[in-house]
Amino acid sequence: MTKDLTKIRLFAMDVDGTLTDGKIYMGETGELMKSFDVKDGLGIKLLMTQGIIPAIITGRRSQIVENRCREIGIREIHQGVKEKDAVLCELMEKYQLQREETAYIGDDINDLGAMKEAGITFAPADCAHQLLPYIDIRLTRKAGDCPVREAIDLILDGRYQAEEFTAL
Repeated sequence: MTKDLTKIRLFAMDVDGTLTDGKIYMGETGELMKSFDVKDGLGIKLLMTQGIIPAIITGRRSQIVENRCREIGIREIHQGVKEKDAVLCELMEKYQLQREETAYIGDDINDLGAMKEAGITFAPADCAHQLLPYIDIRLTRKAGDCPVREAIDLILDGRYQAEEFTAL
């Protein structure tokens, strides 16, 4: 069965292992940095131009994530989440979305609940093997190498012309 990516109106993302390489650099006072790729950020902006809501659902709390989301324009930021499926369902209800209008990208077993709720699921190439039965599209890019952008490009394929967005 092929999933219809043109129906997606909400794209929910885990952070560590999808938007980042999964490494957490910590010093004596806590988290120091995370590495984000600008291509993922531009892809998220492209989603928004097409009316697709980007959302962050992550188990960790990080001011770094808050700052990056603000910079890109993501408004749905949910950090410190233990039950990602519940937050995804709340977002679906808030925006009156059906399962087939909701996509999720995650990389490890703490994403499984959200993956079971989403209509379309993505995962980086190096995701945890336990997720494989629940993934609709296993991406070719690994964590930290723009798997989010790869998913976004698949979702937006044919929806816009690159020339339209030279000023993003």
